[in-house]
Amino acid sequence: MSSYEDRLKALRAQLVRQKLDGFVVPLTDEHMSEYVGAYAQRLAWLTGFQGSAGSAVVLPEEAAIFVDGRYTLQVREQVDGAHWQYESVPQTSIAAWLKDHAIEGARIGYDSWLHTRAWVKQATEALAQKGAELVAVDTNPVDAVWPDRPAPSDAKLVVHEDRYAGKNAAEKRADIADWLVSKKADAAVLSALDSIAWAFNIRGKDVERTPVALAYAIVHADATADLYIAPEKMDEAVAKHLGNAVRIHDRAAFADALADLKGKTVVADPERAVAAIFEALDAGGAQILSLRDPAVLPKAIKNDTEIAGHKAAQARDGAALSRFLHWIAVEAPKGGLTELSASDRLEAFRKDTGLLEDLSFDTISGAGPNGAVVHYRVEEKTNRPIETGSFYLVDSGGQYRDGTTDVTRTIAIGSPSEEMKQRFTLVLKGHIALARAVFPVGTRGGQLDVLARQYLWAQGLDYAHGTGHGVGSFLSVHEGPQRIATFGGGDEPLVAGMILSNEPGYYKTGEYGIRIENLVLVEERAIAGGEKPMLGFETLTFAPIDRNAIATDLLDAGERAWVDAYHAQVLAVVGPQLEGEALAWLQAACAAL
Repeated sequence: MSSYEDRLKALRAQLVRQKLDGFVVPLTDEHMSEYVGAYAQRLAWLTGFQGSAGSAVVLPEEAAIFVDGRYTLQVREQVDGAHWQYESVPQTSIAAWLKDHAIEGARIGYDSWLHTRAWVKQATEALAQKGAELVAVDTNPVDAVWPDRPAPSDAKLVVHEDRYAGKNAAEKRADIADWLVSKKADAAVLSALDSIAWAFNIRGKDVERTPVALAYAIVHADATADLYIAPEKMDEAVAKHLGNAVRIHDRAAFADALADLKGKTVVADPERAVAAIFEALDAGGAQILSLRDPAVLPKAIKNDTEIAGHKAAQARDGAALSRFLHWIAVEAPKGGLTELSASDRLEAFRKDTGLLEDLSFDTISGAGPNGAVVHYRVEEKTNRPIETGSFYLVDSGGQYRDGTTDVTRTIAIGSPSEEMKQRFTLVLKGHIALARAVFPVGTRGGQLDVLARQYLWAQGLDYAHGTGHGVGSFLSVHEGPQRIATFGGGDEPLVAGMILSNEPGYYKTGEYGIRIENLVLVEERAIAGGEKPMLGFETLTFAPIDRNAIATDLLDAGERAWVDAYHAQVLAVVGPQLEGEALAWLQAACAAL
């Protein structure tokens, strides 16, 4: 279709045909994934929005798109305000908006394979206050009017070898079975793609940037399992790896299989399993235990093999990033570099390792004012030159078999202003405070978030995103349940073995953005004379922090010592992988402050 306006008109016409007065379009798939395959990019197709989180509502006369603070600027650049109202979450919600905007008696459609049961309940109750109702559709009306909608990927499954996983799949399923027995349950439904990838030690290529395969699984209390996956994805090696204890079925048979669990006590995760799964279990007569997917926590707590692999991946990735930072230092002053040419060059440095499977997300390559767009995604029409006197923010990562990386550096091109240096240093101080934190066992990520914000807050400044997210092991770059944030999570106790990001930032709309991100490992921390078991962070990411952007007079002696010690580690880890001019540059970049 020729334009987003035409697509909106086509959807409204389809709603009339389906006797609906509105429809909700989330950015997810039937696995509640954050990053989704091309076939599930309904929000992007309908609105033009390219972010990784958002939803929309279409009514006969008005439509709204809902995004969080990361996308406040991006949504206005990508989605036409003549046809769409911009709404901010968590300040409002789809349910609240529908209560105010739906007409009495309205039938608002939703796809029960794309929403949680909690969302359905919330929206149903809100609409009831207007005498309106929420209606599950058999056919998603967006799919009905999307003429060239891509088919789901048919890429083959691959085995994630034990030398990377550190624990074989049979042992993982046995652990899940033991947990089920402890809960007096017969089976657990796994619908989150990374949980299935982890539990069965398989990986796929069905979602760009995330090595997962479209599948469902039911794991039983006898440690057997049923895996529902398109048959063309299987091969002999994968079948042999899975073994006789895993029964293979077509993915299309999953919904009917739920109906066959009559009389069984079945665990389903209210956050990760869609409403349709609960409805099918209910209709089939299963007794449902609403508990967290049993793969989530063990997946988040990395074993020794995964930690060693991650460190190897970080060392390799840090060398690629350092080569890039050297290249920027040489080329940017000459002029001619753009956001796209820089991100392409960074990807090439990662590919030069010979071990890159994919990027871990689309590189955020933001020059000047584009750096202030938190989750900016460069394309031809927004591509800016990297200019002297500006900040260039690059947030990027790689997927390697032994680990997933995610790192942000903000680079001063030429001489930054005093204000730019001051705000960069406030962000750095927060980063250091979190990196040095020591805290008792049982501490939640949300309790640490203020450490990273305190210096910005003292100046009346802040940033509209969490400070840290979990990271998978050759899996999702955003992995729960752990977070360092005061909103949208952050209530999970941190446990030794978890990997998180440490990424405070500052964004001045229309001018520049700053973010400093390293990944950190939660580790046990012995305190001499201490009385409580304590935890702290080991920094895992190694690449120079731009000394030219630091106002050193704003750092105290302890902070300066941290920067110097960190740079000494960068030189020790990355230095042996570089030579010639790149090594000489790194030595200068890592010199004591």
